[in-house]
Amino acid sequence: MAPRSGLVLLPDSSGLRDRVTAALLGSDVALWPADRAADATYVLVDLTVPDGEAALRCLNEGRGSQAVLALVDQAVLRRRPATGVPADSLLTVGQIESELGWRLQKARERHALELQSRAQQRSLEALLEFTARYAESTDMDALLHDVTRRLAEMLDIPRASLLLDDGAGSAVVVAASDAPDLKNLRIEMDRYPEVRQCLRTGLPTVVEDVPSHPLLEGMHERVAAAGVRSIAALPLSVQGKVLGVLLVRGSAERPAFSPAEVDFLATVGHATAVALRNARLLESVRGESAREKSARLVAERKAAELERYQAFFAHVSEGIAILDGTGKVLLLNPAGAAMLDVNPAQLEGRHVEDLTGALGAEALTGLLCAVARGEVLRDVDVQARTPSNQHLTLSVSGAPLREGDAAAILSFRDVTEPRRLEYELRRTKEFLEKLVDNTVDAVVAMDMRGRFILFNKGAEALTGYSAQEALARLTADDFFVGEGTVTELLERMRAPEHGGPGRLALIRHEIVTKSGERVPVNMTGSILYENAREVATVGILRDMRDRVQLERKLSDATLRLERSERSAEMIALAGTAAHELNQPLTSVLGYAELLKRKLREDDYAWAKVDIIHKEAERMKEIVRKIGRITRFETKAYVGEARILDLEKASDEDSAPASKG
Repeated sequence: MAPRSGLVLLPDSSGLRDRVTAALLGSDVALWPADRAADATYVLVDLTVPDGEAALRCLNEGRGSQAVLALVDQAVLRRRPATGVPADSLLTVGQIESELGWRLQKARERHALELQSRAQQRSLEALLEFTARYAESTDMDALLHDVTRRLAEMLDIPRASLLLDDGAGSAVVVAASDAPDLKNLRIEMDRYPEVRQCLRTGLPTVVEDVPSHPLLEGMHERVAAAGVRSIAALPLSVQGKVLGVLLVRGSAERPAFSPAEVDFLATVGHATAVALRNARLLESVRGESAREKSARLVAERKAAELERYQAFFAHVSEGIAILDGTGKVLLLNPAGAAMLDVNPAQLEGRHVEDLTGALGAEALTGLLCAVARGEVLRDVDVQARTPSNQHLTLSVSGAPLREGDAAAILSFRDVTEPRRLEYELRRTKEFLEKLVDNTVDAVVAMDMRGRFILFNKGAEALTGYSAQEALARLTADDFFVGEGTVTELLERMRAPEHGGPGRLALIRHEIVTKSGERVPVNMTGSILYENAREVATVGILRDMRDRVQLERKLSDATLRLERSERSAEMIALAGTAAHELNQPLTSVLGYAELLKRKLREDDYAWAKVDIIHKEAERMKEIVRKIGRITRFETKAYVGEARILDLEKASDEDSAPASKG
């Protein structure tokens, strides 16, 4: 079985720890380490070591609730030193084994008596205080709440309440420790059987264990769920008549209410009942005149508070206006008067619309109607005009006010210039949005995670995506062609050689449209910064498909022109070569034919001359074809080499037939 209490040996330098442990065997006390001295029931101070007196002095100065015993030498014990420890709590080292248990029992009894005496003293002091306050106080509501609050603190309970019997089968809560504003809360007796029984019998009703007590049959779970373990209901009785009940509830961590606590609560209940009866009698004697005086005092107090508010409002930079229930001005502070360029005294008693020069009546009326319904409205723009015909925009806030004749409070500030700037900024923003949206080129913006935050109509026309689709699901990786393109573009923007840090000069790139088409674009871009932090990128893209097609056509035309020029040069060269070769070739043919005529066919030279004549004829045919070249056509030769194809390059259809 675990020990219920602990003993701490001080100081740590004591060498008697083992002997004390052995002496405590079989008892309900265990030896605890020194760091648990605050929770221990007993403290044993070894005065036989040098640090013992210092430890005892610290205990006496701390005035803890532990029972203190001291170990001394035999010689010291005979002298009965002034240690502050009772004589029966002093023992020698040799008495540890034989008398420590008995000494602890005596210390426990003495400690219990001391605690009881302290509790009785506190109860007596509290009763004297309550009695004196009941006799002196005129504000019974505040006093009753203060009494319940003090009771909850003294008893360490979550709630103490005062309930009065209304004579109709229910009770009214007039004060509660945890609710200073609670007043006249009606409860049904069926939910509080302990209160009903206390009112019926006029005797204290104590429930020590809520979950098992038969009085709370059917409500065990509800009450236990609220953390209540014990309940005490004490009658507020005077001269045999029960006026109400003092109800206290203890939590699960707290033991049940002791008889001494119940007696104390009963005494407090009786004193409270006497005070309530006297208060009722006093109110009855004073009658109507007293109520009138009270009302006058309340009115004077409210007037004084209003004057205090007026002094406060005089130093507020915003305009303040206090209105009555009909919308008339009761008070206008100097800041508001200066803002509206009016005399505050001239506006008192006039309708609030006079503050705004008859402008903004609709907005002001709507605000006042909402305030009359108990609502609080803030920052309602109202147009106003000063006596000097200056137009203002006022930001007005209104709230209900229940102070005397005052029904509403308005605060307002001049926001004419901020509203003008807002209007200009809004117009500029709208213009820029229209400018961007109607730009022919695609203008896009992305955050630093590659998500689109701007997608103009030019971008929609270029890609086929709508702005909603692009902003919802399109990313930079899906938009640009090529893996790692986004990272590459960011690096180019950050580098100084591509237009400067944060800028990207004109480059050619490709994007992917919604249909999957790869579109070449010319692109410029930049990084947007906020306090030197990169927040977004902007890109302007121009569709280059028409230009690329035009460039392709221009390249083809240039190639054809180059070929045409080369063909013309070749044809001219061929004509020149044919003309220059034709005359010597004619001479060769003539002489060869003359030689063949002078020789017989059986002559040795005739065959050679015949070969010369035939080859000359073939050369003549070649020269004729060269002279008729009209285009540049080639054919394969040796390996990868190509030569002119005379058959395809010459115009054979117009050439005359050759003769041998």
